[in-house]
Amino acid sequence: MPRVKLDPRQSVLVLIDIQPSLTKTIFEIDRVLARIAFLTKVANLLEIPVLVTEQNPSRMGSTVSELGCLVPPQSVFPKMSFSALGSKEFCEAVEKSGRSQFVLTGLETHICVSQTAQSLLERQLEVVVCPDAVSSRSLEAHKLGMERIRDAGVVPAHTESVAYEWIGTAEHPAFRSFLTIVKGEA
Repeated sequence: MPRVKLDPRQSVLVLIDIQPSLTKTIFEIDRVLARIAFLTKVANLLEIPVLVTEQNPSRMGSTVSELGCLVPPQSVFPKMSFSALGSKEFCEAVEKSGRSQFVLTGLETHICVSQTAQSLLERQLEVVVCPDAVSSRSLEAHKLGMERIRDAGVVPAHTESVAYEWIGTAEHPAFRSFLTIVKGEA
């Protein structure tokens, strides 16, 4: 299993296909949305880029409002492929970021999250998936998706573990604001 020590200067947070038409049937969606919002707020605080994908948005809608309001519109990329890297614009954003670590959240674990993770690995990038911030229509599909992701070489990490690796120390200038986010999401 590869080891990944997250560095906020090398990280990008990716939110995959968190759209109303998908969220209606997702296992434990309220928990998943809360964990994604938590990590997005931390990323914004620490100035870590956030990239968002939307699967066929003309048919499936835009990112749910509680998350869409946390990211600038220029960070949202429509796609038709299940891997985010099937989108030319998303690929360009990955390249333009100049970063080597990608933390994935979103829907669905066994489809778009898995395929995106594998595509990023093929580019020799470090990939972390947050099991508490991804899900599928069933617990079984989520678990099988996480097994496949882990077997492919992706590192699973809880959203709070990611957040604390990014902040690094209680001496960080943003630590008080960070704690406010942590306490607000607990």
